[in-house]
Amino acid sequence: MEDDFKHLVRISRKDVNGNKTIEQALTEIKGVGISLSKTMCRTLDLDLDAKIGYIADEDVLRIEEILENPQKFDIPRWMLNRREDYETGDDIHLIESDLDMTLRDDLNRMKKTRSYKGRRHEVGLPVRGQRTKSTFRKSSSVGVKRSRG
Repeated sequence: MEDDFKHLVRISRKDVNGNKTIEQALTEIKGVGISLSKTMCRTLDLDLDAKIGYIADEDVLRIEEILENPQKFDIPRWMLNRREDYETGDDIHLIESDLDMTLRDDLNRMKKTRSYKGRRHEVGLPVRGQRTKSTFRKSSSVGVKRSRG
């Protein structure tokens, strides 16, 4: 049994630690959270507590296939991280570098169209309506005068 153990398992362009459970190891992949990991394991009938270093290569291929197209395996729509994509309108799930590139493209599109969120991203202010009177002070405080003496 020890001969079958792999210390590093390559899943979708990411090396995951073979000593972790399948449930925890899948969360090392950027774009896969704990609930998606559990759902994938249950869909593929994998033991959640088994170490990922012991799984067969066929199971790794099945995991990669479910990461490529989760809708084919009846993963709920609300678990996908890119619902109604801006360009295609489809529900997709992105992982690793695809997720980073898409986020960067979205931010650049908002900045280019000069939307409210884009302008807030440009100047480094909070985007989602937080108060800024006392928080988000990274550099010198604006509007606060210190007494000299």
